Amino acid sequence: MEKWLYVMIIKKGKTYNKVTQAVITRHVENLRKLDAQGYLELCGPCKGYPGVAGMVIFKTQSYEEAEELCKLEPLVAEGYATYTLASLQVADKDNNYLL
Repeated sequence: MEKWLYVMIIKKGKTYNKVTQAVITRHVENLRKLDAQGYLELCGPCKGYPGVAGMVIFKTQSYEEAEELCKLEPLVAEGYATYTLASLQVADKDNNYLL
């Protein structure tokens, strides 16, 4: 059975430098909610990639479901950032690394 994850790359928008502690708090609250609901596989900030703030990897049933979660991200919903979303087919020992 194929296993997919969905990778959200959060890109800094033109107003990203105006992000406040309150915005970051809403962002973290959203991550906690996603984790509690079982949607969060992994997340964190990126260093050394100009224009990229961070990444969130979702465990959802579909790309469309992951995209709805992206739109709810406070950094995106409040206009501080944009995102790209990619589908990642998991290669692991359970599927012999897709061999």
